[in-house]
Amino acid sequence: MSWKDFLREGLLETQAYEVPLPDGRIKLDAMENPYTWPEPMREAWQHQLKSTDVNRYPDASARDLKQQLRTTYNIEADYDLLIGNGSDELIQIVCAAFAGAGSTVLSVDPAFVVYQSAAKLYSLSFETVPLDDDFHLDLDAMLAAIARFQPAVIFLAYPNNPTGNLFNNDAIATIIEAAPGLVVVDEAYQPFARVSWLSDRLAENVVVMRTLSKFGLAGLRLGYMIGHQAVISELNKLRMPYNVNTLSMETACYALKHHTVFDEQADKILRERSRMQQAFGRYESLEVFASDANFILVRAGGAGNALFDHLLQSGIRVKNLTASGGSLTDCLRVTIGKPDQNDSLLAALDDFYGCANGTGPDTGI
Repeated sequence: MSWKDFLREGLLETQAYEVPLPDGRIKLDAMENPYTWPEPMREAWQHQLKSTDVNRYPDASARDLKQQLRTTYNIEADYDLLIGNGSDELIQIVCAAFAGAGSTVLSVDPAFVVYQSAAKLYSLSFETVPLDDDFHLDLDAMLAAIARFQPAVIFLAYPNNPTGNLFNNDAIATIIEAAPGLVVVDEAYQPFARVSWLSDRLAENVVVMRTLSKFGLAGLRLGYMIGHQAVISELNKLRMPYNVNTLSMETACYALKHHTVFDEQADKILRERSRMQQAFGRYESLEVFASDANFILVRAGGAGNALFDHLLQSGIRVKNLTASGGSLTDCLRVTIGKPDQNDSLLAALDDFYGCANGTGPDTGI
């Protein structure tokens, strides 16, 4: 026998999630905030870290960080928080909590890929309901799937990744009411949508999940979940002790105290998002989808792979979603960068489509 014989069924046939290495290209593929910190803010942060001791384990309950999150986002006292090593860990914790024979995770298609990978990690059945042609919820189909599969968990991203749009609030409320299990409302892109499910009273079977990655702290890997104490208490049993390190928590607390800096950065991104949506609309071969996030999804009229390769050759990396298949075939997801980075992207598009600044003839491919 070999050690491989003891591996869980199907593991050898799966592939690890691969992330392209930094290669000097303009990076518009990972929905990161492209702005760094102002120098005075950076210097004060470094001074604070100099006085932070790392010879002791971090606060396992993350009390200071939780309090700072409550203060910054006005989180009500009767809600509890769970801190994770990015939202990916929180997704895994949710799936681990409901792992068991016959249990099902339900989401939409397309959706964030980690929902499926985490479900499979814990041997949960994963079912999806296709979004309509404009990537909106098909409420009747969702309700039918809930009735059929009785899912232990439903994941709904708000806004959705990779489509960028917000789902209808009334439809989400109807799904929550029909759900027999837990509903996770994933608000990773809340800094750009400027709306939140927390503006409504959370039902006991709902948790809101967020990350500080899109806020501007992707390198820290910090996510948090908000929900009723009874739910968070059970999920917390699956969190490994000291899952978040001291330097990350100290940095997050410092950054949240300066949240207005990041709010201003988000404002810049929103202005560029509006400009880029208008600019993309001038290319007749591009189908441009509405976005409430910090990225825009486009469909390239049969030229998705060729356009992706052209952008790479032009020194720009976006996300090619064609391999996902289905409604994402021929789609590219473009993160909003700084104005000069976005201008470089538009210049590359002009070159590809053979027009000047998106205003000339669009010959396609």
